[in-house]
Amino acid sequence: MAYQIMTSFDKNYRWFTRVTRGAQERFEKGQWQQALAASRERISLYEQSLATAVAELYDFIMDHRKDRQFWELLKKAFAELIENHPQYELAETFYNSVIGKVFRHKSIDNSIMFVTSSRCFLAGQDRHKVIHSFDTTTTVMEMYESIFACYRFNIPFEDRGRDMQQLDDALRQRLSKEELASVTAVEMLKPVFYRGKAAYLVGRICMPERTVPFVIALHTNENRQIYVDALLTERQDLSVVFGFARSYFMADTQFPGELVAFLHELLPNKKQFELFIALGHYKHGKTAFYRNFLEHMDNSDDQFEIAPGIRGLVMMVFHLPSYGVVFKIIKDEFAESKKITREHVIDRYKLVKMSDRVGRMADTHEYVNFRFPLSRICPALLEELQDTCASSVETTDDELIIKHLYIEKKLTPLNLYLQQETDPEKLHNAIDELGTCIKQIAMANIFPGDMLHKNFGITKHGRVIFYDYDEICWMDERNFRSIPKSDDPYALDTLSVAPNDVFPEQFEHFIVGKRPFKEMLKSLHGDLMTPEYWRDAQKEVSQGTIHNFTPYPGSRRFKRQNQ
Repeated sequence: MAYQIMTSFDKNYRWFTRVTRGAQERFEKGQWQQALAASRERISLYEQSLATAVAELYDFIMDHRKDRQFWELLKKAFAELIENHPQYELAETFYNSVIGKVFRHKSIDNSIMFVTSSRCFLAGQDRHKVIHSFDTTTTVMEMYESIFACYRFNIPFEDRGRDMQQLDDALRQRLSKEELASVTAVEMLKPVFYRGKAAYLVGRICMPERTVPFVIALHTNENRQIYVDALLTERQDLSVVFGFARSYFMADTQFPGELVAFLHELLPNKKQFELFIALGHYKHGKTAFYRNFLEHMDNSDDQFEIAPGIRGLVMMVFHLPSYGVVFKIIKDEFAESKKITREHVIDRYKLVKMSDRVGRMADTHEYVNFRFPLSRICPALLEELQDTCASSVETTDDELIIKHLYIEKKLTPLNLYLQQETDPEKLHNAIDELGTCIKQIAMANIFPGDMLHKNFGITKHGRVIFYDYDEICWMDERNFRSIPKSDDPYALDTLSVAPNDVFPEQFEHFIVGKRPFKEMLKSLHGDLMTPEYWRDAQKEVSQGTIHNFTPYPGSRRFKRQNQ
């Protein structure tokens, strides 16, 4: 049975790899719709592989379901089988998923599951299998020539000489002559990182005193020619590139643990589970998150409490102040204004998971039977959970069990940020970001629905992210109308309104409350309040237009003569 589970995992990873490897051809041919479809396929294949694996094991399961010793021996046998497996961490997660299906996630037990890993991962053992090292005794230009001789594409450059010169100039501007002379190594990850309309060569420059990220961003033009769009050498830029509000990368490797270890050295402020998720291993990311959560619980003593901000009408949200996520539970009953069902809310979260989140929609992770120590739950939180989410919560003598919840990166709610921030420049940026966020979500073929500013958060980098999904829908599911013009003061009272009608002219009254912010939003993004803007956006997405949402500042982008 252990061998059967491992074989099912290997088949799953081959499938994952096959989809991932197709990213280069899709990039070269400009097959952006196919890239979106491949991303959706890769997300869904895990559950398909798991269902097949459990079905194939059905007879074994029925024979041994009540025999605990069997399951303990099975874990031991599986651990021995994957001892030298290049993806053993992911294989452990797949095994956990099988056991979870068998026992319907009723308990989390390390004696029959890999709640903790079978061994500690030692970074560096397979480093040579995931990086290329380049000669640092040559000139900067010769180093670039070596890099592009190594990473080959099946399409020509738009202007190779220009790109090489701009890369050379950019690095010389950012590193002094002394720093360039002190470089000890230039290491680049072997896989190219594909996402959206871009490809990234990811690496680092090592010097005695510091290590600098070294990332080359590549795009293609309408003539299927490649060009270098930017050189990124700031950790902040790289952190946004690997952000939690974006689609998962396509990066082909047989050594995901080593790849993540290298990225973690580049981005030490990111948790390893975030990096596994960024590579598309979101199921293992959930496992790594849970291990990180248990470790944090052992090293903290604060209590879970209701999250700051305005209470949601659909979701109950709480957090641990010392930890960087929020926990969201669907309420048993919704406010009268919400004409939706629990199933609809779950479906909306799945829709976002399968969509291109374009850097503007937070990724969420779904858990069942998640356990919290009851002693760490503050009384006010427990009371509210029992009042609003009774069907989803259960208590034992020492645990709070939440049968279904979502976990999401913690952000500062935008309404609180606007109340507390006093810097006019930061406030202006936040309102500008709010409008840009709404527009980019629309260009990704999603109508945000409830656009109250309390449904948005702001990151430490000042980026606005949407995180309330219960009213989202596809753009073509809404009819954007103008409010009829009439001298009759009672005309609006008799206006015929269908359930899918939307009147953008009314947006200014509820997106932000205070008049100064309203005026600022209208001056920066007044087109959002016109039906014409939304109809044009509908037309674009209906034609299959895929926009490029660059995750780094425009100031980082190189100039092209034909721009």
